[in-house]
Amino acid sequence: MKSFEIIGGKTLQGDIIPQGAKNEALQVICACLLTSEKVSISNIPDIQDVNKLIELLSDLGVEVEKLSQNAYTFKAENIRMDYLASKKFLEQTTALRGSVMLIGPLLARFGKAYMPKPGGDKIGRRRLDTHIIGFQNLGAKFEYDFTNNIYTIEAKKLIGCEMLLDEASVTGTANIIMAAVMAQGITTIFNAACEPYIVQLCNMLNSMGAKISGVRSNLLTIEGVSQLHGCEHRLMPDMIEIGSFIGLAAMTKSDITIKDAGYKHLGVIPDVFKKLGIIMELVGDDIHIPAQEEYKIENYIDGSILTISDAPWPGFTPDLISVALVVAIQAKGSVLIHQKMFESRLFFVDKLIDMGAKIILCDPHRATVIGMNRQNPLRGIQMTSPDIRAGVALLIAALSAEGKSVIHNIEQIDRGYQNIDERLRKLGAEIIRK
Repeated sequence: MKSFEIIGGKTLQGDIIPQGAKNEALQVICACLLTSEKVSISNIPDIQDVNKLIELLSDLGVEVEKLSQNAYTFKAENIRMDYLASKKFLEQTTALRGSVMLIGPLLARFGKAYMPKPGGDKIGRRRLDTHIIGFQNLGAKFEYDFTNNIYTIEAKKLIGCEMLLDEASVTGTANIIMAAVMAQGITTIFNAACEPYIVQLCNMLNSMGAKISGVRSNLLTIEGVSQLHGCEHRLMPDMIEIGSFIGLAAMTKSDITIKDAGYKHLGVIPDVFKKLGIIMELVGDDIHIPAQEEYKIENYIDGSILTISDAPWPGFTPDLISVALVVAIQAKGSVLIHQKMFESRLFFVDKLIDMGAKIILCDPHRATVIGMNRQNPLRGIQMTSPDIRAGVALLIAALSAEGKSVIHNIEQIDRGYQNIDERLRKLGAEIIRK
């Protein structure tokens, strides 16, 4: 188990370029299975989850060519369908939750898919019902082996239909879209997720010859086509990483500029951090966060305490709830953090309390943060990263704390953040990997 050793309390300064969006990468790389022609994708983040998916596709028979650290071509001409039943495939997909999005493309092009129960973060239940029901609506048959936790989905022919998703699942919407683009007839998906990742996926598929309308809305109409062709696609900047850097700057009293931030994709993210009192300036497509000695949490108009909660897009993304919580620790004022979607995602706050934070964990979904207005600095401790987003929140806390902190299980952080220690050192952070 690898660790980060951090000497905190240092002010950082400089420019940082966000990586390509992790969540988009997992979707569009899976979409390469929809055509036998070459697909070129750039700005791919060099992180564990994405690299594992690329390795899996290569083992499945996709011709993968690495053009640079962040650019690849994929050609899914000779797919080994027998590999789906292999022990290695089951091990690979069990360790990677994003592998679930292989089902839609495999079902659309080859008529069958096998998938064990996916792995990933231990942040609560992350059910696959939306995915499976969507495939069934298109005419697929589904079986679940409870003994081995393996899903089998088959369809000789997918038929377009109207469907209403029971939840606006991002991965569920992406999976159903990828299955429907080659279904016979017209598919309409209501209550579809409309996150920027879905917009990017739809734009890529349309450039491959798909016919998807209603993009950017929660009502998608898909006219099925018989085949798709190759394309070139570039990933947008990772909005979760951008939000993390905004929080980092505020907590460490740092002057940081986030370059080429893709501001138009960020939705309410900047507004939420502004409600926490963080000043930011938009210069072209760069976000400049000046050093702040103090940042004050807003109250509602009637004077009641601010609540920050997650919601489907265009609401605040659940992936930044942990960062918002840790930023509030040194703010002036108090805030209620309400994590609605995952019942285990706030359980990392015990480490923050050990560091000196004033947090009341109300229940698995809610925590009240009483901001200390920098009157009492956090203190360095030893801790373990439970998941990607809590891991980076703990990293931000450690960088702001006095003394030495050690974060174990940093493989979780590496799953979502590319060379984060090297990039932070360039800003002046004292962090080493052990």
